[in-house]
Amino acid sequence: MKKKIAVLTGAGISAESGIKTFRDADGLWENHRIEDVATPEAWEHNPALVLEFYNQRRQQLLACQPNRAHYALAELESKYDVTIITQNVDDLHERGGSTNIIHLHGELLKARSTKFPHLIYPCNHNLKLGDTCEQGAQLRPHIVWFGEAVPEIEKAAPIVAGCDILIVIGTSLVVYPAAGLVNYASYESLKWLIDPAEIRLPRIPNLTFINQKATVGTDWLANKLLADVE
Repeated sequence: MKKKIAVLTGAGISAESGIKTFRDADGLWENHRIEDVATPEAWEHNPALVLEFYNQRRQQLLACQPNRAHYALAELESKYDVTIITQNVDDLHERGGSTNIIHLHGELLKARSTKFPHLIYPCNHNLKLGDTCEQGAQLRPHIVWFGEAVPEIEKAAPIVAGCDILIVIGTSLVVYPAAGLVNYASYESLKWLIDPAEIRLPRIPNLTFINQKATVGTDWLANKLLADVE
């Protein structure tokens, strides 16, 4: 039976593909305040601005490609049972070849109905006011905004709890509830944290820190783990 790997990824893994990180040092996201483009209140106040903001993010994503870190994680599936749990809304894990992905914060290339949230559609084009679901309700980005529930966390938690190996890549572990997933990992599970920045964390058992950017650290770790089961 293959060992189980749970991988928690954040903005750092996609940054090397050219996708800008969630928040710049000045506290702005693409020159916008988060509160103006990524909250339910923003949508209520100025839906056209929110749609345009995510249209720009979508076009940026379509011009980007997966990097070595995405491909390395996909390669692990040859010898491990791998689940990617990502805070990112891009599709780079899918394009990199991974087949089992949980998107905690939604997906940029999907849209959903504002009144019938179970109605979700592929979306690789610009959304505008007047675009509706089959029930006539306005479509919105399929994104979990600040202040909204994170329903996929309930699916992710038992996967982390049952994994043999936990790999954390490119996330500072400060955005909850995603950051709390680390606490579900068992004492015995091996844990790897890949990030070029120094991250101060409470003591976590069996944790090895790889102080490298995502492409370098993930490639090295994937090769090591694949060699371990030769």
